[in-house]
Amino acid sequence: MTETEALEKKQHRSKNGDVHPEAIREDEFDHTYREKEGPKPAKIIVWKNVILMTLLHLSAVYAIFLIPSASALTLLWAMLCFFISALGITAGAHRLWSHRTYKASLPLRIFLGVANSMAFQNDIFEWARDHRVHHKYSETDADPHNAVRGFFFAHIGWLLVRKHPDVIEKGRKLNVSDLLADEVVQFQRRYYKQSVLLACFLIPTFVPWYMWGESLWVAYFIPAVLRYTLVLNATWLVNSAAHMWGNRPYDNTINPRENKYVAFSLTGEGFHNYHHSFPYDYATSEFGCKLNLTTCFIDLMCYLGLATDRKMVSREVILARAQRTGDGSHRSG
Repeated sequence: MTETEALEKKQHRSKNGDVHPEAIREDEFDHTYREKEGPKPAKIIVWKNVILMTLLHLSAVYAIFLIPSASALTLLWAMLCFFISALGITAGAHRLWSHRTYKASLPLRIFLGVANSMAFQNDIFEWARDHRVHHKYSETDADPHNAVRGFFFAHIGWLLVRKHPDVIEKGRKLNVSDLLADEVVQFQRRYYKQSVLLACFLIPTFVPWYMWGESLWVAYFIPAVLRYTLVLNATWLVNSAAHMWGNRPYDNTINPRENKYVAFSLTGEGFHNYHHSFPYDYATSEFGCKLNLTTCFIDLMCYLGLATDRKMVSREVILARAQRTGDGSHRSG
């Protein structure tokens, strides 16, 4: 291990300067993993998912044509629902529960749990477990949305087929004791279907109908269906586009890229080369709130006393890593 690598291992710094030594992390890439030799398992299509995803996207296309008939308040409400459900993924399932990049109070965890149900992308436990597998075995058979298998597979195809056996095997072996001990995670998992029905569909639909007289038809298709579909695809772009297009200023030996368009579409999750290089950084970027509303949200929660202990990478480590393994495109600011 080089001196720079040793610094990366030790300097998991919080916003207040404290050092968080973590010798073993489940979201660090496992260089010892080797794919099994021989033919790959046959793809088993999950036709129920194919039908449901097709119907969802057709409904979203139909919803686009309803936009001119929606009131301005309904469109603003749809945007707010998009932001809240995005936070359920970015600030919640991703940065808090998958990577433990900061600590959240019970009220904030409850809010993020509800927001995660509004996003409807599997419960927090399953999302965080699979995401840790993705980081630990990135771009291998054990990666749930292995981008080596192409854009379509990484974007949506992985949800339309049975998981590769290695994904299931490695997921079962992960240490998820923190997720099992979190009462919000376990409550949401226990009542996930009910919470999704309420948060993802009923609340987005009934608020504009009840509060300002929007038609139920428009209220269902725009703040519920269209918003949900857009959040899904914005999240999937991190798995697909951000693993294929962009520069690699921190580590040119891995596929994840810096993609500002993905960062914009999902409130800051497109700085993906940085994130896979430093998965423990709460901001997933060295540029603070730039194209990163999730970082702004976490900073605000810390200011209000609802979150603490933001972990971040020291400037020294970032520059050393960029010089050691980057593609030469690194710039500050």
